[in-house]
Amino acid sequence: MTKSETACRVCSSNQLVSILDLGATPLANSLVAEIDLGQIEPTYPLELMFCEACSLVQLKHIVSPEMLFRDYVYFSSFSDALLQHARASAESLIKKHRLESDSFVVEIASNDGYMLKNFLAAGIPSLGIEPARNIAKTAQQNGVPTLNEFFTIELAAQLAAEGKQADVILANNVMAHVPDINGVMAGIKKLLKPGGVLVMETPYLKSMIDGLEFDTIYHEHVFCYSLTALERLLLRHGLIASDVESLSIHGGSLRVTAGGAQTVKQNSAVVSLLAAESAAGLKSRNYYLDFARRVEKLGQDVKKLLGELKVSGNKIAAYGASAKGSTFLNYFGIGGETLDFVVDRSPYKQGKFTPGMHLPIFAPERLLEARPDYVLLLTWNFADEILEQQSKFRADGGRFIIPIPELRIV
Repeated sequence: MTKSETACRVCSSNQLVSILDLGATPLANSLVAEIDLGQIEPTYPLELMFCEACSLVQLKHIVSPEMLFRDYVYFSSFSDALLQHARASAESLIKKHRLESDSFVVEIASNDGYMLKNFLAAGIPSLGIEPARNIAKTAQQNGVPTLNEFFTIELAAQLAAEGKQADVILANNVMAHVPDINGVMAGIKKLLKPGGVLVMETPYLKSMIDGLEFDTIYHEHVFCYSLTALERLLLRHGLIASDVESLSIHGGSLRVTAGGAQTVKQNSAVVSLLAAESAAGLKSRNYYLDFARRVEKLGQDVKKLLGELKVSGNKIAAYGASAKGSTFLNYFGIGGETLDFVVDRSPYKQGKFTPGMHLPIFAPERLLEARPDYVLLLTWNFADEILEQQSKFRADGGRFIIPIPELRIV
């Protein structure tokens, strides 16, 4: 089920340095059915490493992708903010790359079709590749052509042989999830048309470290990228970053556009960010050394606040049965002694229990029924959206505790 590596998964160097060891935790999206609450729940080591040779940040231990992704609970369409972001991104890409009815777009890990539906609506042929059986089925039912497969170099070769090379390959929030990232990059190179581009969005390493976003670390996220590490990965496969944009979504992300190293050049945005990362020290272990200490301090502050509120007689719930929330609760050891329940918009999660801490999951309407005094916002990356959705709860006196990037009550 797990595999431990002593060498970097991209460059094979053994110059790996531990950044943060979160111990053994359950899989972040392995929600527990009520009938299984009495069963022993498996846990897996979760330790983050830094490669001093190529600057790539990665997990030491890998859980099998078959186990993680064949049946999945995260449906992108349940976030209004993400839907708006996808629509705006698609419109921008269509205009920027002059995509028309004779173009072809492929998305790796296309989820429920939340992104590709925008290209299809514009008359642009598209194909999703999604390994989760349940999610691929939903995408197909929604009219988005989707292959229920993992993206591999073999699949890329098959599609290319069928004349299905892509003008644009999208890889949104998937590059962090792929243990065999060299194989995937080789497949991308093979599937791109001459002059085609890869456009990927991925959580940004600097945002994670500076913003104390340790809950971005879970078994699905094998890698966390800086542009420096991405550039070195791309160059290994004959590609080069031609453009980069900083995005606020997911607590800070990068959108990187890349093409063949012989056909595109790096623009000033890429050159500037690479220089900024070097100046900030992202290529040195010293940049990461106090991350674990700062995470421990956050845990102490959060537990102190929750403990004081509980002693004062307050009822506390949580919002977001998310992977982030699982890492947060399990590492800090926050469970039923403090929190009464968790709410989440996804009906696929409601009626189940959170991994490890086994908190019951309800629909958000539960907040108005049970009226907790405080709600710990575990999906802090969508804080604006959730606070707006919960305006009635807040108007009735309910307050939210937002723990990251800094602990505050609103």
